Amino acid sequence: MELDVRKFKILEAVIRNYLQTGEPVGSRTISKDSDLSLSSATIRNEMADLEDMGYIIQPHTSAGRIPTDKGYRLYVESILAHKEKALSTREENIKKREKELDAMEKEYSSKMDQMKDIMEAVARSLADDTNYATMISSCMGKCNRIKFVQLSRLEEQKLLVVIVLEGNIIRNKVFNITKNITEDSIARLNMLINTTVTGLSVDELERQLGVLEAQSGSQPMLREVLEIIFETIRNADDVQIVTGGTTNIFKYPELCAGEIARDLITTLEDKQGLTSLISPGVPEEGAIRFYIGEETPVKAMKDCSVVTATYELSDGMRGTIGIIGPKRMDYEMVVETLNNIRMRLDDLFRKT
Repeated sequence: MELDVRKFKILEAVIRNYLQTGEPVGSRTISKDSDLSLSSATIRNEMADLEDMGYIIQPHTSAGRIPTDKGYRLYVESILAHKEKALSTREENIKKREKELDAMEKEYSSKMDQMKDIMEAVARSLADDTNYATMISSCMGKCNRIKFVQLSRLEEQKLLVVIVLEGNIIRNKVFNITKNITEDSIARLNMLINTTVTGLSVDELERQLGVLEAQSGSQPMLREVLEIIFETIRNADDVQIVTGGTTNIFKYPELCAGEIARDLITTLEDKQGLTSLISPGVPEEGAIRFYIGEETPVKAMKDCSVVTATYELSDGMRGTIGIIGPKRMDYEMVVETLNNIRMRLDDLFRKT
């Protein structure tokens, strides 16, 4: 006699009920507690066959059935096979995701190399056209929106979070958690996080952390993981700055004084001090900003004027172009030049 699917489901129902109650299980109980949609008479006939096959026994007349060692063995082997299949599927999904992330990272690296070449050419061209010093930045990751988040266990209380931002920018961080967490809980947390944060920028995520915490309910770790995601993106060094025409400052006597020239050149070559000129948040596309003398956030440029504009990259990201010169710079020409180059960059990056 063959153990078909229906018989196996009835055997499973008998074992599950017996494990819970320790009492022999009857056909009426099986018909109520399972989703077999079978009558008690049909279940009795199947249970009789299972008894003949040695999977269950009737401890005494008119009692229900209990599993035999043979029945337990089949049940345990079925559980192990199911777990192995689920684990295999999960590993396949992880490997697939890892390949996708590797491909995204390579694509992003290639784009960033191409972008740097373009930025250097733009900085040189602007410096030649204006006779001023110039700067151009790539996008800031803080403005990017979250596309996907993947949590994976590394050790018992150590997780890896991989965050994919717009433009296929990948950020990852290994972090410790306050308590152990099961694979099923990680899977549920992954689903909850992706439905919660997908489409948010880091600024929006920061504003909504309190609301998300209140919504976490039965997922007390949600807040902890969201804060890790927030810190990982916020602390990412996504800004790339290229400068051009540094020596142009020597064309203007007021900028040639020893300390002024030295500080300007150091700032332009170091580049880190220029990050304060990059438009914070998500500014209006194409917005022109003027910093005259003491208005500039860069101390070394207090004797200069700085004019900046934003430009659009692919995937909704933005960068900043800046021109640095004396306070007596030709503002009309600078604005016209910035607008022209911004529109050219918009077109270029939207095609790449």
